[in-house]
This record gives sequence, structure tokens and C-alpha cells, in this order.
Amino acid sequence: MARNRYDVDEVLETPFDFAHLKRSFVYIKKYKGKMITALVLSVFAAISGLLGPLITQYALDNTIPQKNMGQLVLLTLAFVGTIAVSITFSTIRSRIMTVVGQDIIFDIRTDLFKHLQELPFEYYDNRPHGKILIRVVNYVNSVSDMLSNGIINVILECLNMLFIMIFMFFVNVKLSLVVLSGLPIFAVIMMMIKKRQRKAWQDVSNKSSNLNAYLQENITGARVTQIFTREEENAQIFDRLSEKYRKSWINAVKYSNLVWPATDNVSTLVRAAIFVVGLLVLTPAAVSLGTIVAMTSYASSFWQPIMNLSNLYNTFINTIAYLERIFETMDEPVTVTDKENATEMPEIKGDVTFDHVTFGYEEGINILENLSFDVKAGQSIALVGPTGAGKTTIVNLISRFYNLNGGRLLIDGIDISDVTLKSLRSQMGIMLQDSVIFSGSIRDNIRYGRLDATNEEIEAACKVVGADEFINEMPDGYDTFVKERGSSLSQGQRQMIAFARTILADPKILVLDEATSSIDAKTERYIQHGIDHLLKGRTSFIIAHRLSTIRNCDKIMYIDNGGIMESGTHDELMAKKGYYYKLYTAQKSLH
Repeated sequence: MARNRYDVDEVLETPFDFAHLKRSFVYIKKYKGKMITALVLSVFAAISGLLGPLITQYALDNTIPQKNMGQLVLLTLAFVGTIAVSITFSTIRSRIMTVVGQDIIFDIRTDLFKHLQELPFEYYDNRPHGKILIRVVNYVNSVSDMLSNGIINVILECLNMLFIMIFMFFVNVKLSLVVLSGLPIFAVIMMMIKKRQRKAWQDVSNKSSNLNAYLQENITGARVTQIFTREEENAQIFDRLSEKYRKSWINAVKYSNLVWPATDNVSTLVRAAIFVVGLLVLTPAAVSLGTIVAMTSYASSFWQPIMNLSNLYNTFINTIAYLERIFETMDEPVTVTDKENATEMPEIKGDVTFDHVTFGYEEGINILENLSFDVKAGQSIALVGPTGAGKTTIVNLISRFYNLNGGRLLIDGIDISDVTLKSLRSQMGIMLQDSVIFSGSIRDNIRYGRLDATNEEIEAACKVVGADEFINEMPDGYDTFVKERGSSLSQGQRQMIAFARTILADPKILVLDEATSSIDAKTERYIQHGIDHLLKGRTSFIIAHRLSTIRNCDKIMYIDNGGIMESGTHDELMAKKGYYYKLYTAQKSLH
């Protein structure tokens, strides 16, 4: 799968259907008790509001003509009371649904995050991280209100229409039919704009995703931008993406804005028709002034829920575009996972066997082809070769970050595809060129290696790699707060902390992937003792471009063309005067 870019719209592989909406009810069902309570409160609020026109009709047709002031005062108080009851119930309902909405956000976001953590590296390799982030944050926020308030509001508005119809027909049947005559016209209008509206909001989703992807990429590369004075060019790209988003939004809103004017115009025509029919067609004996005023009020009330439903429809169409992306992510298959009958990996001794392993990141393009080799427990193996030859791929396969295309990978004679990922990876230690440092204390960053480690164990690990000295010189020692990505630390300090983290984990198999390439020689000498400590008694795989650092490895393998071109100790390979010899002598001549 080719990597999606920030300027390329994502193709929706699983178009939305109402099954997606049905899935969303899983999150709603948890809070059905609160939602039913809110619905009941809404019904009482609606009924209270509907009593007003009846009170008005009675006052106009009976109380006022009879000049009964006492009754008029009572009716006025009753009218005010209905309004007060309606407002009180509506307020309580609103508070309940605010909490429910936030709970639904929490549940969806939690499930989405858990699934993202289980997805294979391949998923992240093939899409900008900004397009993933927007789904977890923005899209979830956008759908929560629809899944909480939206559902109740739809039910409520439908009940409102039913109650209003009952009241209307109670007052006058013929004028009620006049009110209902506008519904077919409105239905035709909605059918005309439905399809275009949905496509427009899908485009908004894509354009906002593209914009977020570029923004995230630009923030991550802010230093590079300033080093190469790319501010103006980057601003132009951002402006172009922002303009596309603006246009897509305006286009979507254009269709959404067709709904409420259509509703309002039909409602106005219906109210006008009531006066025409009531005053010109029907006799005064059949229709009183109070009846016409009451029916006009009910007509407004009847079309208000339709207008509200129209607005909810707009929100629904918008929500669909985001639900599609959220569920698409949740449906992304976890290709690297435990087998149904996977067993726990026993404590690893360290024997590693590649048995005719074939692997490629893209279909039809293999990085490794029929690769076979054996490593004995406790051996240190150096992997060298040109960039892109597959060195990092080999060590990634040992931790089973990817599934093999062919062959087997055995540890202590056990096929790693038959054991649980957690039991396997918990016994692995990987040191990268640019180790991740999280925002938080230095102590907490080191404790990532083993969460139950004591403070004494953490400090002992730091002493092994020589990190204890610079940590104690900091204002708060081990409790010193470091910034995201460890930006307040030097590269050497970050690597020292990462080495201490790895020592604390006490891995059975160790991988050093260019772990010392980005630090200076002085710092490297400081942590070499730590490296020697790490390698002692462990099977280790070392990837290094600085060949002088791997001379003492038990075996050096030159990787290229999908396999091992040559293998042996440093002295053996130098004597062969093959690939490794040429690489070593060429590097040495540069120093």
C-alpha cells in the first residue's frame, strides 16, 4: 500500500451504511437510563408548552368576551406556569445530556485509542500521523452530540409533532389538514439535496484531515523549516490547503443552508393558507377568531419540530462523514496479533533461527528473500550493509512487528508466531538512534523499562551507563521535569536515559539500532561501559554504520540483495577482502 500524503484525499474503503449507525448504539445503550429520564423530562416540557395556545384560545373566545377578570388572572398565571415548567424541565434535561455526551466521547475515544495501539507498524507507515490524530480528537468530538442529544431530540421532535397534531385535530380538523398539506412539498425538496449534501461533507472531512496532517508534519519539522528558511514556502502550502478546506466547507454549508429556508417558506405558506381557508372558505360559525389564532400558533409549533429535524438532519449528514472515518479506523485489521491458541513465551535463553524467511513491505517487492541463519544464546551479531538492505527489517521481525511473508522465525526452537506478543516483546530490548523521551520526570522516563522498579534500581541502572552524574547536577535530580521529546536534554543525555531504561528492563534479547551514531565520541566512551554491561550474557543484534564499534562482535553479517552476502568475525571478513573489507577500508580512509 502506497503511503497517503497530506495533499491526497483518503479513499473511503467502506462507505457508510446504517449498520454504522447501529454500531453507535453500543455506546448509547450504556446510558439508556439517563437518556430515558431526559426524554421523559423533555416530553413533560413539550406538553407544558403546548397548553399555552389552548389557554389563549379559551381566553379569547370565552374569558375576555365575558369580561371575567378573575378567570383571566388565573389563566394568565396558568400560562406563565406552563412556561416555567417547560423551562425547568428543559434545563434539567440539558444538564443530564451534557454529562452523557461527555461520557460517550470518553468511551469512543478510549476504544479508538486502544485499537490504534494494537495496529501494526504498517498502518502508521502508510498514512500521515496528523490524519490519525484528527480522528481521535476532532471527529470524536463532532459525533458525540449527535449520538447523545441528537437521538433524544429526534424522538422528542417526533413526539412533539404527534402531540401538536392531536391538539390541532382537537381544535379543528379541516384547518389541521391545511397544515399537513405542506409536508409532501418539503419531502421533495429534501430528496433533491440529500445526496449532494452528504458528498459535500465527506469532502470537508478529507480536506480537514489533509490540513491537520500538514500542520502536524510542519510542527514536528519546525527546526528544519527554520534552518533552511522554508517559512514562506511552507506558508504557501498551508494557505493552499486552508483554501481547499474553506471552499469545501462553504460548499457543504451551501447545501445545508437550503434546508431551513425551505422549511421556513413552507411553514409561512401553510400559515397564510390557514387565514385564507379560515376567513374566506369556511363560515364564521364554523371557525372563530380564537380557533384561527390557536391553529396559527399550532401551525408554527408543528413546523418548528420539522425545522429542528431539518437542522438535526444537517448535523446527521455531517456526523456520518466523521462516523465513516472513525469506524473505518476501528475496522482496520490488527494483522499482527496473537493466534487463537497462542501460548506464553517461556523465559528466553537467546537462540535465534531464521528459517527461509521472506518478507516485503509491499506486495511483490521483497526486502528479504529466503533468509536463513542461526544465532546461539549470548552471541553478539552485527548487521552491516548499504542503506535499505534490510538490517532494521531483520531486527523488527525478531520482535514480530510485522508478519512474515514466508518461512519461520524461531527463538529457542519456538516459532514466535505461536506465542503471545506480550510475552515475547516483554523479553526484548530495543535501543534506537533517536530514542523517545516523554514529557515528565527523568525517573518516570527510566521507569518505562520496568514499571515496578524501585528508585534504588532506577539509580543503579543510571550509574551503569554514567547517567547518574549529570542527572544529580540537575535542579531536581531524578525528579527533574523534561519537555516533550526531551528537547531540554542533549542528544547524549537522551541516549544515556534510554540506555538506563533498557538496562532496567533486563531484556533477554537486545537490539541496538544505530544507538550511538548520533552522539559524540566522548559521550560514547561514557556509555560504552553500559553497552558492555548490556551485552554480557545476552543475545544481541547491533546495527552500526561506525564499523569500529562492532569489531569485537561474535559474528558480523553483511546484508544486501535480500540476504547475507557474507558472514564471519571481523578478522575472517577482513581476510576475505570481500564486501565487508571494502566497506571497512573505505570508512577507515575517511578518518
